[in-house]
Amino acid sequence: MKYKAPSRCPVCGNKLSVTKLCCHKCSTSIEGDFQPCEFCSLPEEDLDFVKIFIKCRGNIKDVERELGISYPTVRSKLDAVIKSLGLEVKEPIKEIENKKTEKAAILDQLSKGELSPKEATERIKNL
Repeated sequence: MKYKAPSRCPVCGNKLSVTKLCCHKCSTSIEGDFQPCEFCSLPEEDLDFVKIFIKCRGNIKDVERELGISYPTVRSKLDAVIKSLGLEVKEPIKEIENKKTEKAAILDQLSKGELSPKEATERIKNL
């Protein structure tokens, strides 16, 4: 039975490095300091998600159907994988524009007296 190699030190939590590779067929061994696969350190659940995402060629609608989850859940899982890989999660331009439009509408309601300052503040925080 093969086990997944740990990616973090159980004592201090730092990243572990690969120092020895072995061929089980011919018994060749290579020692050194090798960079581990960054995908190998992902939790099994995230790795399964990445496989399905690739299988669906990055089409979020197909990932939704395959996993039976909503669009926001797919986006959330994808963002978590991106962060786990040490990459920056960027908000799509459409979402940024939607937030600006929603904020402007809230401020408009505030100026018309339709919302209290407290309500407007809460709504803007929740964007």
